[in-house]
Amino acid sequence: MIKTFLSHNNIFSSLGFESETVVEKISKGISGLEKQENSPLLPEQFCASMISSEVVKSEFNKIGDSSQFTKLEQMMILSLKKVIDASKIPLNEKVGLLISTTKGNIDVLEKGSNFPENRVYLSELGKTIQTFFGFKNEAIVLSNACISGILAISVAKRFISEKKYNHVFITSGDLLSKFILSGFNSFQALSAEPCKPYDEKRVGINLGEVAASILVTASAKNLPKEAVAILGDATCNDANHISGPSRTGEGLFRSVKAALKEANLEASQLDYISAHGTATSFNDEMEAIAFSRLEMEHIPLNSLKGFFGHTLGASGLLETIVGMYSLEKNTLFISKGFSDLGVSKNMNIITTNTPKILTTFLKTASGFGGCNTAVIFQKINNKPTINANDY
Repeated sequence: MIKTFLSHNNIFSSLGFESETVVEKISKGISGLEKQENSPLLPEQFCASMISSEVVKSEFNKIGDSSQFTKLEQMMILSLKKVIDASKIPLNEKVGLLISTTKGNIDVLEKGSNFPENRVYLSELGKTIQTFFGFKNEAIVLSNACISGILAISVAKRFISEKKYNHVFITSGDLLSKFILSGFNSFQALSAEPCKPYDEKRVGINLGEVAASILVTASAKNLPKEAVAILGDATCNDANHISGPSRTGEGLFRSVKAALKEANLEASQLDYISAHGTATSFNDEMEAIAFSRLEMEHIPLNSLKGFFGHTLGASGLLETIVGMYSLEKNTLFISKGFSDLGVSKNMNIITTNTPKILTTFLKTASGFGGCNTAVIFQKINNKPTINANDY
């Protein structure tokens, strides 16, 4: 099988517009979550990470005409451009483009939009980004609930192993819109306070908006210091319920088992888990059960939702990028918001930034409809450097 790597990357978020800036703020415990008073989006107060539309427009106008692109398109293009520029890869026939999102340009359907309704179609989102950069191949859009971002990495790996592409660029993104907020609010799942994944006092999720981009490649040339190799991946759907996860964690359990098998690793060889951790009672409990069944209760684990909220179809890619930097810096980042365990099984939640030699990590994600993805990554540069004074 062809070895594949995660290479150049970018995070465009409320914590900054560069991956390094975002990771630095995470290392300092700074969250992008804020209490929001925005009645056009939701009548009541909510807590979320949001990016000013005016700031996005200002950034985009440096490279194009913002009036021709939706906010999500602007964010994705800004993020992806930095990755393409850093890679120095010509966009020829052996280069693919994947786009992952849950709802895409759903805000186009809201009253007052300046864009035609057909812009809401995911295919139009793909065409817009493909055309902006001049990709030779049609964009492939992945929209599989909240596993979309990490699933895109698995799909890119497969395209490369099948020799369809040598390189695949991925950009992921989702926005906060009236549609999305009202939907989660109808589940009574939103928290007006910063979320607390796995904590006994958690009351619900926060949502967030972000764009994240990465290069998946078969080439070991020009890799950044945080690059990782993809060791194994798997996706399983337990089809438990349209919105509720399996009470036994079956889909997550099976996806992790299959990823470990492909990676030829035992659970005990994993150094860290970047989990989904939405701070809802059903999700957190499901994950705790699945990891217990996998005998992973001792492995250090965090959820990054306390920094960004749940960024939907972008969350898996966003959190993978942060995991790459965690390995590169040999540092376990805190699971912000956690204090006291509020699930039925033991979990080794990271409560403080911790220097530790790290080699491998597991990224998991779960979503509506019972979908689950697990991917295992390994550091390429294994020099054991730790500078505890940085954190």
